[in-house]
Amino acid sequence: HRGTSSTSSSSSSSSDKNNILVGLGYLVLFTVLFLLLPAPHRGDGRSLSLRPSSSDRHPLATNENNDPRERTRKLPVRLQSLVAQSQIVGKRLAEVKDGRRSVEEIIHGSGGNGGGIGSSVHIGAGAAHRNHKSAPVTLAEIIEFMQSFLVRLNSSNIKNKRSTYHGIWAAYHELAVKHLYPWDREYMRRMPTRRMDGSLYVSVASFRDEFCFETLTQAFDKAKNPDQLFVGLVQQNCEEAKCRSGFINGKMQDVKTDPDCYALFCSSKLGKKYCDSGNLRLFRMKESLALGPYMARYFAAKMWMGEQYYMQIDAHMTFLQDWDAKSIDMLDKAPSEKPVISHYPRPHTADLVAREADPAPRLCGPRFADTDVESEIVRLDGTGNYDTVRLQLPRFAPFVAAGYLVASSEILRDVPYDPFLPYIFMGEEIILSARLWTSGYDIFSPTFSVLGHHWAMLSKGFNKPKFWESLHRTFTFGVHDPLEAMVIHRVKMQLGYPESARDMVKPKTVFTAVDQYSMGTVRPLEDYMKSVGIDVTTKEITYTAWCETGATPPGFEKYNHLYEN
Repeated sequence: HRGTSSTSSSSSSSSDKNNILVGLGYLVLFTVLFLLLPAPHRGDGRSLSLRPSSSDRHPLATNENNDPRERTRKLPVRLQSLVAQSQIVGKRLAEVKDGRRSVEEIIHGSGGNGGGIGSSVHIGAGAAHRNHKSAPVTLAEIIEFMQSFLVRLNSSNIKNKRSTYHGIWAAYHELAVKHLYPWDREYMRRMPTRRMDGSLYVSVASFRDEFCFETLTQAFDKAKNPDQLFVGLVQQNCEEAKCRSGFINGKMQDVKTDPDCYALFCSSKLGKKYCDSGNLRLFRMKESLALGPYMARYFAAKMWMGEQYYMQIDAHMTFLQDWDAKSIDMLDKAPSEKPVISHYPRPHTADLVAREADPAPRLCGPRFADTDVESEIVRLDGTGNYDTVRLQLPRFAPFVAAGYLVASSEILRDVPYDPFLPYIFMGEEIILSARLWTSGYDIFSPTFSVLGHHWAMLSKGFNKPKFWESLHRTFTFGVHDPLEAMVIHRVKMQLGYPESARDMVKPKTVFTAVDQYSMGTVRPLEDYMKSVGIDVTTKEITYTAWCETGATPPGFEKYNHLYEN
């Protein structure tokens, strides 16, 4: 019996296997036929699909570009992190580094290759996140970012200790492109709201300045409205136990640690009150990280918190009683909707009280620098006492001075400081003058002097430290002059120097984002240069007379009656 049962069982098993194979065959056949059938159509003519189309999804998702943050979430985690750190990443960064594309071309998606925010070749500087942040920027945010930038700058400087001036510029440019420029664009979008309460913000850039404490003390002590006075101090000091002096008779010497201006003022009887109330704001820098006076003023300007008026001074000044109110009064009396009051102040030895009845000196005469170091940049040397009688109204002037300038704080929005101008000493005054004028601002000289200036700080025989000496210690001796000569092309190109045209200068990175920080559109640059008598092509200065004689400049004849003696 056992043998018969085994044969029957084997036959049954074979039959079952055949049935399974046939069934699988039919299943495969029907699947293939189903896939080959055309998709049925909806009433609107579109094919039905198991996967919803973009228009069938949530209404907010009909355009994938509505929220840039959604696009960044599709990126790898590493790239998301770089975006969050405000870095430009992807293939386009190399193009910026070597000057083939400008930052604005890439960020704004122009330049022929697309590359807008969220494209496959470019992630735009963290803007995908920041575009959705609209609250005014806070002082804490500003200080935190600027400090983080210095940390990166310090690391870069150490890495490039032995670099040539080309390498130093390339390293700074890369940091600016990745961090400073994107942040600056965000800052401009989120600038504090200007408050019309009579408040005054004073920018003070101090480089190892022994007169800084005295400057702060006099500023608050002699202000008519000290509670309405807010100072942004950029303090660049040697904080080591042993520091170096400036050159004197061709030599340097060891000196003590620089006095801490901020700490001295805040620990004083007068200063403690204003430090506690937030009237004095500090951004501290080591001298080894100093980027020159222009960039110090850039950082100082960022600590503005909505004050109605803006003033810029040096850290070695003396003050007339009620200097703040008197400066604003002159500004209000100027016959212009957008006035700027500026000049080179009298020396600190001048008795400002005794000279209050005298007309102030006026800054009139430009000249082309005649040394190789200064690259024929326009210098402002012609200051003089041209008036014999003090007028009630400020007279027109052609230029602004960096050491005393007062205006509506709207200039910080209209003519923002340029983050791509490190390492320069000359050129800041002429480029600021031209940008202000072309942006619709009218420049005036004060009717009388309210501040004095320690001009000995700039004397050749004086051993006060200079930032380029620190630069030489940070890198190697002699790098400053060719570095400044390279960067100054950015200023000269904007002013129309033919030798600094875009196609004449390398590296092209010198002109990165230059159109974001250039001339205004209210008045043409050509009219300004003609008015002040400067020809950058022939390097000739034409005497125009209107500043020295106190007349109105060309085009402003309607104000002649205001200045008739």
